[in-house]
Amino acid sequence: MRAKRYARMWPGLVLAVALLTYAVRPNGEPIALAPAGTDAPVPAIGSSWPVGTRPAVLRGWEPPATVYGRGHRGVDLAAAAGTPVRAVAAGRVSFAGRVAGRGVVSVELTGTGATPLRTTYEPVRASVQKGEEVAAGQVVGTVEPTGSHCTVTCVHWGLLRDDAYLDPLSLLPPWLLHRGPSRLLPVLGVPLPT
Repeated sequence: MRAKRYARMWPGLVLAVALLTYAVRPNGEPIALAPAGTDAPVPAIGSSWPVGTRPAVLRGWEPPATVYGRGHRGVDLAAAAGTPVRAVAAGRVSFAGRVAGRGVVSVELTGTGATPLRTTYEPVRASVQKGEEVAAGQVVGTVEPTGSHCTVTCVHWGLLRDDAYLDPLSLLPPWLLHRGPSRLLPVLGVPLPT
């Protein structure tokens, strides 16, 4: 009895797994929907945080199991409305406009491969235009007072390579991520003053 039920369900299960694993680009080329590209290293080329000097991370990156799966495809950084939003690394603005009522700025990062990394910032009132070259640390806009999905005003910072979402914090070098108190080390071989 059970075998007959599973035999009837089998084609549907195969189709469901196939749909969750593969999709087709408009040109007919298949693409993987599972988060790909996570095995390619992300260079720590960032020179500053997008907002502030060390903003509170309200929600971290939670990679989804599939492209349409649950997860958080970026990092939410606490920032007051009107706060300047800066490019974390040099690149070219690939998009500056509104998506679903929110201001979005996207920057393709220079020197990150044939399929360059792209950072996204939202909700942001853009001060740059598509095609504009930006330097690391250059202001690309300001935080908008509305449109945030956080409980407080925040900036959603994302990172993509092609269609794969990556952890944007991986762009920042360790010294910028974990800046702690300065520590003095002993100096060896230097005579003490008398």
